[in-house]
Amino acid sequence: MGIHIDTAYFHEICITVLCGFAALLTFVLVERIVYYAILKWRVHRIRKGLDAAGRLTSTVENLAGRDVLARSIADYVAVQDEPEITRSRVEDLSSALYLTMDARVSARLWVLDTVVTAAPLLGLLGTILGIMDTFDALSAGGISDPAAVSRGIAAALLATAIGIGTALYGLMAHNLLHRVADVILEEFKSFLLAATR
Repeated sequence: MGIHIDTAYFHEICITVLCGFAALLTFVLVERIVYYAILKWRVHRIRKGLDAAGRLTSTVENLAGRDVLARSIADYVAVQDEPEITRSRVEDLSSALYLTMDARVSARLWVLDTVVTAAPLLGLLGTILGIMDTFDALSAGGISDPAAVSRGIAAALLATAIGIGTALYGLMAHNLLHRVADVILEEFKSFLLAATR
């Protein structure tokens, strides 16, 4: 007497989880695009705050809002007005602000990377379970209809197709968002350099 595993049930779970991965990817993609659009708008506003010499003026304080970009620039400009501030302290602050900005801009990108890695493997697992279910049905019922076997294998391969499709979608989204994040961080770095006195 062996252990019986309901492979059809676990095959369906794999497909459901893969569809959940696709929904999660869509949510992260939309959320990050909206966030990056807001930051790009703030970058444009800060760029307008540059004076003719290319330095950030005191009007940057008026830009300080709820977003980390404007708040960090305003803090960086304000700290340089403190008496007896050392150059090394200013450099330490710029590094800390950059790390904070990087963490905020790159937030949730790890989700995309994880899904890109896990989706094909989960799809393959679903396919294996689906094929096992087809072979179980063959051995139990002695099905001699080749069309029924083909339908079973086609249903099993659906998991692999969804897994690979989800991984491709996640890879494109990750590359797009990573590129936009790099551009925003480079803009932030240029603002810090422009604000250095």
